[in-house]
Amino acid sequence: MSKLEVDTIAPQSGTQVTLGESGDTITIPAGATFDASSGTLTLADGSVTNAKLANSSITINGSSVSLGGSTTIETGTSWQSDIKTSAFTAVAGEGYLCNTTSSAFTVTFPSSGSIGDTIQLVDYAGTFETNNLTVNPNGLKIQSDTSNRIFAINRLALTFVYVDTTEGWTLSSGYKEQNNPFYVAPYDIEFLVVAGGGGSNQTGNLGYNGGGGAGGYRTSTQTSIPSGNPITVTVGDGGSGANGSDSSVSGPGITTITSTGGGFGATYNVINTGGSGGSGGGATFNNSGGFGSGNTPSTSPSQGNNGGSAPNVGPYGCGGGGGASAVGGNGGSSAGNGGAGTANSITGSSVTYAGGGGGGMNVNPGGTGGAGGGADGNTTGAAADGTANTGGGAGGQGLSPGQAASSGGKGVVILKVPTASYSGITTGSPTVTTSGTDTIIQFNGSGSYTT
Repeated sequence: MSKLEVDTIAPQSGTQVTLGESGDTITIPAGATFDASSGTLTLADGSVTNAKLANSSITINGSSVSLGGSTTIETGTSWQSDIKTSAFTAVAGEGYLCNTTSSAFTVTFPSSGSIGDTIQLVDYAGTFETNNLTVNPNGLKIQSDTSNRIFAINRLALTFVYVDTTEGWTLSSGYKEQNNPFYVAPYDIEFLVVAGGGGSNQTGNLGYNGGGGAGGYRTSTQTSIPSGNPITVTVGDGGSGANGSDSSVSGPGITTITSTGGGFGATYNVINTGGSGGSGGGATFNNSGGFGSGNTPSTSPSQGNNGGSAPNVGPYGCGGGGGASAVGGNGGSSAGNGGAGTANSITGSSVTYAGGGGGGMNVNPGGTGGAGGGADGNTTGAAADGTANTGGGAGGQGLSPGQAASSGGKGVVILKVPTASYSGITTGSPTVTTSGTDTIIQFNGSGSYTT
């Protein structure tokens, strides 16, 4: 390529300059000079006014930036040289080498994000399966979910990109639906499922109520539960003058467990026979209908026991409701006590559940409620309710017509999972605690847990 040469230089503005070989010409603007040796055209100060630049802009990476404005140009991930071995808060635009060799820990993401923000995490030593890395979205979302997410596959290297408030952070690399990086190896889960306790003192009652039966009590330890599946939890309510409601757990990969609501305590000349259920309700005065049967429907091991009878013996005590570990006491010359519940240490401490309600009494004290939330029976006035979230049966009413119904205690469902495998994905606001190497998830109301 030959060099262009200037044949004519005219310093006066408005004069044309002819370029050699090409024959092209340029016109020197007013106040400008032209250096032929360098081919530089210099404009006079102010020759291009701000008005002429108004609304002008340049485009950088697809975004318009006004002249005189500023923008940040992404230059790639800023990898942090310090290897992370304990909990920290990540910053958008940074990458982190995470070493869980010594212990599992949590990475907390920023509390706000802008589209295109990125964070990269790498399993430095290949130990995420042994000691998981937890990611806390810190009020935002990860793939449309606000729950903590867990890395449990060795040698993961993933890039999170912030999208919007609906999806939050999503994965732009190293991820496929069929190869979920949040996968957790199958693990064992221990379950405690207690149904709602039976009530007593039906509407229109004349008194002489048997104690309410406890809600069914069942436990189960299930092995090799696959990850990524929701377990649906139903917590039964206590019955109000009626049977309690069932509690259950169900979902892919587990055997469904259903505990039956406790039977109601019988009421003289209204419903003379105690209700059957997880544990049966106690009989009314004169044993005119009998007690309710426990362990109905039948399970193995048994989920409860029968209510107590009430033979025609003055001063006409009524039968106690059955409990998880004992039948209700028989009435007669005294009121029957509620059957005892069963102690369980799934939470890390021994707690007794599913006690039967004490029977009502014409005179003298009513029967004592069984250990595990069973309410005491009485002589006059409104009978007591079973204790909430124990499945305890309601107390029976004595000779005191027209009293309001008494209610059994609401049930409870508790899961115990290894803390290293706990996903943190729940609904229904369960209470979550730890005991040793396990995480305890207590549902006082219905909800779910995703393995």
